[in-house]
Amino acid sequence: MWPYPRVVAHRGGGKLAPENTIAGLRCALARRFRAVEFDVMLARDAVAVVMHDPYLGRTVAGSGNVFDYDAAELAQMDAGAWFGAQFSGEPVPLFTQFVQFCKDNGIWMNIEIKPAPGFAVETGRVVARVTREMFADEIAAGEVASVPLLSSFSAPALAAAHAEAPQLARGYLFDVLAPDWEAQARLLGAAALHVNQKNLTAALARQVRQAGFGLFCYTVNEPQRARELLSWGVDGFCTDRIDLIGPDFA
Repeated sequence: MWPYPRVVAHRGGGKLAPENTIAGLRCALARRFRAVEFDVMLARDAVAVVMHDPYLGRTVAGSGNVFDYDAAELAQMDAGAWFGAQFSGEPVPLFTQFVQFCKDNGIWMNIEIKPAPGFAVETGRVVARVTREMFADEIAAGEVASVPLLSSFSAPALAAAHAEAPQLARGYLFDVLAPDWEAQARLLGAAALHVNQKNLTAALARQVRQAGFGLFCYTVNEPQRARELLSWGVDGFCTDRIDLIGPDFA
C-alpha cells in the first residue's frame, strides 16, 4: 500500500531553508533525506512552476498572482530572500528543473498538485504529463517505488491527472476525512489518503488501512506525535522539523 519512504521533508528543506527551492533540496540532502514533498502550479503560459501560494508576496517578492506571469518571468524572481540573506537570489524553480535535480540525486517525490482557482483540470493534466514523460523508463520497468506520487486536495485535478497518466499513483488530500472518504477515494482511483495529522484518530487510521489504502500524514513536527501516528499504522508523514525527525526515524 505504501512502497515509499516513511519520512518526507516538507516542501524540500522544512524549516531550515526557503520552501520549494533547490536550496531547500540541498538542505534536505545534507540531512540525508531522500524523499521530499513540494507544490506545483501553472504560470500564465501553462508551464509548471514549484510554488505553494497562487499569489506573490509571502515567499516571492512581488505583487499579483502566479498566473499573471510567464514561467520565465517567475524564474527571475527571488524566492529565498524572505527566509534569510544567505538565500537571497534563490530563484523560483521550474517544475522540470526541480524534478531533474531530484532524479539526479535519488530523491523520491510526493508532488502536490496545487492549482490556482479555476486551473484545476489543466494543472492536473500538465503535472501528470510532465511526470510521466520524465519517468517513462522507470514506469516501463515497473519501478513503482522510484516513481513520484501525485497528490492534491482537488478532485478535478486528480481526475485529470488520472486521465492523462493512469500509470502514476495518486494520493487524495483531506484536512478532515469526509464521511464518504472511501467512496471519493475509490472514484478517483487513489492509492493513498493524505490526512492532516491533527484530525486523525487511531480509529480512522485503522479504517483507512482496512480499506486497503496507504495512509500519509501532514505535517508532523513533534517526535512524540510521530511515534504515536506510526503506532496507529500510519505509513508515512512529512515534516518541517528535519532537524528533529530524521529520515530513519522509527
